[in-house]
Amino acid sequence: MEFNTPVTIALSKGRIYKQSLPLLEYAGIVPRDDPETSRKLILETSQRNVKLVIIRATDVPTYVQYGAADLGVAGKDVLLEHGGGGLYEPLDLRIARCRMMVAGVPGANLEADRLRVATKYVRTAQSYFAAQGKQVEIIKLYGSMELAPLVGLADLIVDLVESGNTLKANGLVPLQHICDISSRLIVNKAAWKMKHLVVSGLLEAFREAAQSS
Repeated sequence: MEFNTPVTIALSKGRIYKQSLPLLEYAGIVPRDDPETSRKLILETSQRNVKLVIIRATDVPTYVQYGAADLGVAGKDVLLEHGGGGLYEPLDLRIARCRMMVAGVPGANLEADRLRVATKYVRTAQSYFAAQGKQVEIIKLYGSMELAPLVGLADLIVDLVESGNTLKANGLVPLQHICDISSRLIVNKAAWKMKHLVVSGLLEAFREAAQSS
């Protein structure tokens, strides 16, 4: 497709970036540098008017919301925490799939009067337990979630689970399924109106690529 209008796409390093590459290539976009080896945060591509910005996964919705990027690829987990304001989420790309789960030690008491739950997904955890009518104390952590129940910091954790091997290695088990997670294409609301031709063209190309994968 033709890119006569400048377009900036926000991506994060790692799994999402790697699994986005075939979708970008389907649309005729090939980055000229590898973010894993390059120190550049703005990558030129095979399309003169298309640039990629490489940022932290949790920042992708913010860059798109405020127009620093026209489009982005973000996990549904990140979007749930962000709240989705100021952007559209028109397409499930069906990449980087996993599950948001409640986990803990085998036989953990899920009906205790006041559970302590460790997670970095505070908004998601609060919404989930509130919908069940349960009072919980949320303890925000940024990593090593599996440690919390083992040292008595929390009764349960809420975290992403792909294979379950990390839980198993630490003596934990998945207890409740909150939602399925995959990465979504997100679009800035102003870009959707002002750059509609190119944005809608990219959307269709990504949709075709996702459906064929």
